[in-house]
Amino acid sequence: MIDSHCHVDFKVYNKNRQEVMERAQEKLTALVNSGATLGGNRRTLKLAEEYKNFVYPTLGFHPSNAYKSDEAVIKQALSEIESHIDVAVALGETGLDFNGLDSETEKNKQIELFETFLGMTTDYQMPLVIHARDAEEKALEMVKKHPSIPQIIFHCYGGGLETAREIIEEGYYISLSTIVCFSEHHQQLARELPLSQLLTETDSPYLSPFKGQRNEPAYVEETVKTIAEVKSISKEEVSSVTELNARKIFHI
Repeated sequence: MIDSHCHVDFKVYNKNRQEVMERAQEKLTALVNSGATLGGNRRTLKLAEEYKNFVYPTLGFHPSNAYKSDEAVIKQALSEIESHIDVAVALGETGLDFNGLDSETEKNKQIELFETFLGMTTDYQMPLVIHARDAEEKALEMVKKHPSIPQIIFHCYGGGLETAREIIEEGYYISLSTIVCFSEHHQQLARELPLSQLLTETDSPYLSPFKGQRNEPAYVEETVKTIAEVKSISKEEVSSVTELNARKIFHI
């Protein structure tokens, strides 16, 4: 199994990161740690260096940080991403998060940064990890204007089934997180969408399948189990196909 999206660099793991990583290594063949800020990208690169051939870095800038951050910080983040493009397995996470946003100015700042990442992804021919919340259709509309991007993942997807089908029809991938363990909507997505275009993730430290516990990469097994249950297929088939999908996209 592969956790295709997590944030083990976050400070909530500072006290026991090594134990978390040991549990991950017992269960998984790899994990993809996703940078979401300037500091997050730096920490992600350190983790990948420390856990070579197990932790693989994606480098990005989370849309929710796009309108809160100083322009100089964003510029520095983009510069450092380009400096480390050779070790990144994908760009992102990046995208659009319109959840609770009414300000068109704030939305436009996200759109502008996302467009920058779409251009970088095209230029460098890198896979792209998209965060889209309450903006899935807009994100899809923007991505479709860049047909030469090699691989696209809508991570922790929670949008509608019809939009999900459009994403799949375009040849893109959808990653289902541990939220599938307790969300009927996500279970419907898992049931209806083809395994051939699905990935599994935790989005740790968020969305724990165990109430009151912090999430961690080893719990991606719960995502795999739930997908297997709703599809009435074996856990082994789900873990095998989703791992191969991740390896193909990220070249790991």
